[in-house]
Amino acid sequence: MRVLYVDDEDDIREVAALSLGLDPDLEVHVCASGIEALEMVEQVMPEIILLDVMMPGMDGPETLERLRQNEAVRHIPVVFITARTQAYEIERFLSLGAVGVIAKPFDPLTLAQQVREHLETSTAPALSQARAV
Repeated sequence: MRVLYVDDEDDIREVAALSLGLDPDLEVHVCASGIEALEMVEQVMPEIILLDVMMPGMDGPETLERLRQNEAVRHIPVVFITARTQAYEIERFLSLGAVGVIAKPFDPLTLAQQVREHLETSTAPALSQARAV
């Protein structure tokens, strides 16, 4: 399962890559900006994207909007990673099209499990529809 982790902070990216890498079923790719993510996403074709909200240049919400404009990758679920976890902020992120929010600082020991849960939740309706057809 391929994961694309996008964060402008080097140390957080490194911790995320290490913690996700503990799960042998996860293939982790990282990038440092929204622009880099847009350039890399079609090469990697991840099953899920973890996207920092606050980044210079192109922030997470703008990156998500640009991903949704690309027919080839618009179906990929996106989870925001952010310290902004007030209820109204989470609601806003979900209304933008994210399938979930993981709070920063995240727990490195449970990050992979959280990613799996978001991926299972986001693909469950599609799997049910596929079975119904």
